[in-house]
Amino acid sequence: MSTIPPAFLPPAPCAPLQTVFAPLLRDACASLAAQAGDFLDGIYVYGSVARGDATPGVSDLDLTLVLRLPPTPRQGNMLEAVRLALQARHDTVWKVDFDIGHRSQVLAPENLYSWGYWLKHQCRCLWGDDLASQFAPFAPSRAIALAVNGDFAQVLASYAQRLDAERDPAVIVRLQREASRKLIRSCNLLRQDGDSGWPASLDEHAAQLLRSHPAMQAQIAYFLAQARPGAVPASGFAAALRAMTDWLATQLAS
Repeated sequence: MSTIPPAFLPPAPCAPLQTVFAPLLRDACASLAAQAGDFLDGIYVYGSVARGDATPGVSDLDLTLVLRLPPTPRQGNMLEAVRLALQARHDTVWKVDFDIGHRSQVLAPENLYSWGYWLKHQCRCLWGDDLASQFAPFAPSRAIALAVNGDFAQVLASYAQRLDAERDPAVIVRLQREASRKLIRSCNLLRQDGDSGWPASLDEHAAQLLRSHPAMQAQIAYFLAQARPGAVPASGFAAALRAMTDWLATQLAS
């Protein structure tokens, strides 16, 4: 892949990490290394903590874990226990999330625009082998947007079904937040190959969509509100989610 002028590169997290999150990041690396170091290849942070603009007590800690081999059920349960323990020990974040892959999956040529782009331009390596060095810079493209969020219809339909059946208000709020974040980021699928730059935050994703689809202002404002901490269970959320998912699918098909 040829060298790409810096003005056309996706955002690479490069701001200093905020010191308020340093104890959590140290704990995450130490705990994962102690419990999973024999099968863990690398730990990466992404999202607002990686960008250096997280809000203490409000933002999530999003970690990508790359394993040496596909995880066994026992290893998966161990990682989930570590995630829950970290979340319980630290109130500087609202939630701790793990996205998990394995080395051969990350380096597979067919995953260049998904895993390759993700590690190169959205993640910062905290521990282990930094596989981002295996990839040249990527130019912004619709192909990458499709690789990263092309599963939106299936994922959002699953959230709507889970919300239909859920009765616990705390779980409802969590599912609404996760679904809203996925939906807003999936709107990047409407970008054109000539568009430069990549949205990073939810607000940037929303602004990008509204530049080309200003009539969606009310819908985007609704989902942005549900994506923020402090939201409450919203009557009709699942129906609104299905309607927005259908709209996005229609736009992509047109």
